[in-house]
Amino acid sequence: MSVLKTISIFVCAFALFSCNNKEKNTKIDSLKEVITPTESNKLTKSQIILNETISAHGGDLYNSAHYSFVFRDNTYQFKNDGSNYEYKKSSSTGDSIINDILTSGSLQRMINGKLIKLSAKEITSGTGAINSVIYFATLPYKLNDKAVNSKYIESIVIKDKSYDVLEITFNKEGGGEDHDDEFYYWINKDTKKIDYLAYSYKVNKGGVRFRSAYNTRVIDGITFQDYINYKAEVGTPLKALPALYEANTLKELSRIKTENIINLNKN
Repeated sequence: MSVLKTISIFVCAFALFSCNNKEKNTKIDSLKEVITPTESNKLTKSQIILNETISAHGGDLYNSAHYSFVFRDNTYQFKNDGSNYEYKKSSSTGDSIINDILTSGSLQRMINGKLIKLSAKEITSGTGAINSVIYFATLPYKLNDKAVNSKYIESIVIKDKSYDVLEITFNKEGGGEDHDDEFYYWINKDTKKIDYLAYSYKVNKGGVRFRSAYNTRVIDGITFQDYINYKAEVGTPLKALPALYEANTLKELSRIKTENIINLNKN
């Protein structure tokens, strides 16, 4: 066999080997893409439970939801468009009709159709008032915001039902006026819905509240609930509240009722 022919055979064999090896590496790389952990695999236990809870209460429907409801004789609206939103509160005092409009964090007030200039204090107060009502009415929709920190606490039984317990705190940046409040949520393991929640706050000398959900109803795919609002002694650990609730030692303060709910996307 000539030297030239030998070289040619060697070159062809090397090319074939390189081609096969390249194809093999391509297949391995493709396999790596398949088995590479997804974002969901990186989530903490609390985040996984939160995602399940949000899904059980309405999930993606929240992203384009547009509802109105009545709370304590005031009419509220929330209109979501992805990360953008518009919240409204309509109330009346004497002959005056007051409309607060909160658009992605910017508050305007109209009185009898006329735009009113607000002080910094009035803006803060008005924003907090409308945000808090819609926050509770649309739970757990906002619990996956960037300013929210979640932590898995434990698994417990309340009145013969099993619950996952989550702690929620907020960053100062983006966490709102009451960012230092602490929340606990008791998630029903079977329904994935919030049956109980509690929070401690520091304003006005502080306080501790425990809420028990009732009158749960699903309106066009989104869950709305009313709550019995209980009071506990200042300083009571949120973790201890279910035992106090079962022992009937908490004092009922009020009923948190969301009434006359209308899906405005259907109108």
